[in-house]
Amino acid sequence: MNLINLAEKKHIKKDLDSFNVGDNVKVSVVIKEGEKERIQIFRGDVIAKRGSGTGATFTVRKISFGIGVERIFPLYSKMIRKIDVVKRGKVRRAKLNYLRNLKGKAARIKAIR
Repeated sequence: MNLINLAEKKHIKKDLDSFNVGDNVKVSVVIKEGEKERIQIFRGDVIAKRGSGTGATFTVRKISFGIGVERIFPLYSKMIRKIDVVKRGKVRRAKLNYLRNLKGKAARIKAIR
């Protein structure tokens, strides 16, 4: 094991739920406003995962008032309190970038039962 992996090992969280691309998740994010902190929930579909170790990120997309909103989260950030999987999605791709061009019911992901 090299030195980088040893240094990263202490920052990796073990308590995160495992989720995949296509899953609908609720990400609890800490928002700092001045000296106050609050938790804001961002709920949407995971359309991409990339990287490994402490540099791993995932992209969550939701539709807010008819406009698509995407947010990229570092997987092991201290600003993320928890990630809850709402429903598992049945997809056959690693990246769901094609959802950006779809609207309405066509942009839904089938749930695994």
